[in-house]
Amino acid sequence: MASRSTPIAADRSVPGLIVKFGDYPLHHGGVGAIRSLGRLGVPMFAVTEDRWTPAAASRYLHRGFVWPTTGTEHPERLVEGLLRIGRRIGRPTLLIPTDEEAAVLIAEQADALRARFLFPRVEPELPRSLASKQGLHQLCVEHGVPSPAAAFPDSYEEIARFAAAARFPVVAKNREAFERRRKPAVHGTTRIGGPRELLELARDWGPRPGVIIQEYLPREEAEDWIVHAYFDAESTALSMFTGVKVRSWPPHAGMTANAYVVDNPELAEMTAQFIKRIGFSGIVDLDWRYDRRDGLYKLLDFNPRMGAQFRLFENEWGIDVVRAQHLDLTGRKVPEGEQLAGRRFIVENIDLPAYAAYRRSGYTTPHAPARASSTELAWVARDDMKPFFTMLVRFVRPGARHLLQLWRTHRSRRRAIAK
Repeated sequence: MASRSTPIAADRSVPGLIVKFGDYPLHHGGVGAIRSLGRLGVPMFAVTEDRWTPAAASRYLHRGFVWPTTGTEHPERLVEGLLRIGRRIGRPTLLIPTDEEAAVLIAEQADALRARFLFPRVEPELPRSLASKQGLHQLCVEHGVPSPAAAFPDSYEEIARFAAAARFPVVAKNREAFERRRKPAVHGTTRIGGPRELLELARDWGPRPGVIIQEYLPREEAEDWIVHAYFDAESTALSMFTGVKVRSWPPHAGMTANAYVVDNPELAEMTAQFIKRIGFSGIVDLDWRYDRRDGLYKLLDFNPRMGAQFRLFENEWGIDVVRAQHLDLTGRKVPEGEQLAGRRFIVENIDLPAYAAYRRSGYTTPHAPARASSTELAWVARDDMKPFFTMLVRFVRPGARHLLQLWRTHRSRRRAIAK
């Protein structure tokens, strides 16, 4: 077995390619993957929006391919673009998707991409089902996995009937992950306090509302957990990690801003059994919510790809899920070991506003340790500081715009309630 003092025996002849579709240049997960494999000597490539993204600034990036996309392009165009990049790299390359659109495209276009790229084999339709709120809910019901009660209205009339009988508050989400690129009904997870507010919002959702309306799990009675893992071709976990989310941004619904590694064998076993039943292979990022009212862990989201906060997790031999996938798909052994419990992850640019928002939220994380055993920062790294400074330069304008959007959404909701 390897040790942390022994270099991980990665195959340096197989590079990695960060694949992303859409305009989100400030993505710390892609930077983390570039650093993780780059530190092992693996040549790293990335799709970037332009030449001045944090990922493009990393010292561990061998080359960036500037390819602006929206995530709504025809699959044939995206496949052609990836194959063009593959020809320029000139050797078999591991694909590392950072969003649902990329993960789904790779699975559904596997035959066209297989000649130039390495990626896990999975049923072509499975990632799309997992990324869909409706598809995931149906899989949970089929396999007996707890999840919040949900409704999938197909018309305003159905929403009106739901509003007349439902217990509020409820939560509205875009039904398909891909609608966030085209015409999102809501901007992320939206808490709805009563029937009047729901009906007012639904007027803008069109004749076929692409939303899921879910049971609201009170934050005062819940705790958010995350599971990251890598599963091999037999859907067996070669690396499995569990942690508790302390803060996210936007609050309680967005990207992890602060989290700790906490051992949770029950949750790990639930995840392993679910993955085995559905036959998934590859990296997963799952969001679970522990409901103190009934003592159940309920599955909220299933990301069939690397999660942005994956660098929270390492085992005692230095293995994270990205390293595990590279080792496995290049025929190397993945060293087994215990996760580094007590480790903390902080996303510097969003944790401060998240901290301010959580102070009065009533949300608690009793399983989080009082002190961290170590801290991993999303952007700052002593051996790779340029991504941090690039992030700072680019964060000011979109950060202010995002806060303004949240304020406008909150104001609209208050107006809807007052009517």
